[in-house]
Amino acid sequence: MNFKGLIIGGITFLLIGLFHPIVIKCEYFFGRKSWVFFLMGGMIFSGISVIVDNLYGSLITGVLACCFFWSIKEIFEQEVRVLKGWFPKNPQREAYYEKIQNQLKEEEKKFTQ
Repeated sequence: MNFKGLIIGGITFLLIGLFHPIVIKCEYFFGRKSWVFFLMGGMIFSGISVIVDNLYGSLITGVLACCFFWSIKEIFEQEVRVLKGWFPKNPQREAYYEKIQNQLKEEEKKFTQ
């Protein structure tokens, strides 16, 4: 029997589950500007994936790279979820959230006129 696919699938599932709270915490503490760190992580692990000779090592670092890249999109969506009130705002960044909400209101006024 060949369990390689199930093993990689399980590791992928675990990595995705690991990145969900990482994105939430990064948005909470650093805001959407943390996307740069996810980009760097994705590029680093993409490079490692190409270099590694071991099949499992290459696959895992490739999946990890994709998790980093996907988190770039998620960090921006997490900010929207925070603005909707689905996740808590960082009280130390209240002015930041207020500024964004005011910008959104101004853009909404332009479209309704």
